[in-house]
Amino acid sequence: MLLNFFKYQGTGNDFVMIDNRKEFFPKENVGLVSFLCDRRFGIGADGLILLENDEDTDFKMVYYNSDGRQGTMCGNGGRCIVAFAHYLGVVDQNTSFMAVDGLHNATIANGIVSLEMQNVGEIKEKSNSLFLNTGSPHHVQLVDGLKDFDVRKEGAKLRYGLYGEKGSNINFVDQTAEDTFNVRTYERGVEDETFSCGTGVTAVALAMYHSGKTNRDLVKIVTPGGNLQVKFRSNANGYDQIWLTGPAKLVFKGEINVES
Repeated sequence: MLLNFFKYQGTGNDFVMIDNRKEFFPKENVGLVSFLCDRRFGIGADGLILLENDEDTDFKMVYYNSDGRQGTMCGNGGRCIVAFAHYLGVVDQNTSFMAVDGLHNATIANGIVSLEMQNVGEIKEKSNSLFLNTGSPHHVQLVDGLKDFDVRKEGAKLRYGLYGEKGSNINFVDQTAEDTFNVRTYERGVEDETFSCGTGVTAVALAMYHSGKTNRDLVKIVTPGGNLQVKFRSNANGYDQIWLTGPAKLVFKGEINVES
């Protein structure tokens, strides 16, 4: 099978994008997805995303981790699929789409995508960290010396040791200004550090506000892959009107010969 694909990245979090509106892609083929995401033998990506038709919204997003298994919500992937849908002419500047965690609204202008995330209620406080779900589960922990921190080693310890086989994404954070935080993330499913994680930086912004590290409702996040912003509203039940904003870019497109 000759497969047409598009490669997108959002602050260094990269994805293989496939237009699957005709439903030709063998979705249960874990090995195929893993191969396409492999950086040596395939295209190379943190994940693979299918754009599909949806009866009630502009399109549906189906996300796979690089290990080949379907994953939970991916924030940067959500921003990239909006850019992809815009490229295909499926949407204009405003859109709504369905993802694994429900309905999302988004806007795109001049290569910048703003994605509305799901409301967040509970934030669990642990001894030296916080835990919350922003469409995917996230551990948030302040550390010293983030630049030289061994994210892969320490992230894997927490991902498996603290959260078990099901796991959690692990975010290590340091603060550089009242409204600015550096973030490095270990992602489950990738099982390594990624250049950026959209649900992760969303979790960091809310966790830092919740813990009193900032009183701003617009938080700037610096990741190894670039800069993102998270805007939100605090309410009696938690947080709503949560918007993740940053660039999403087409890197290249091509075709690859695969076994279906």
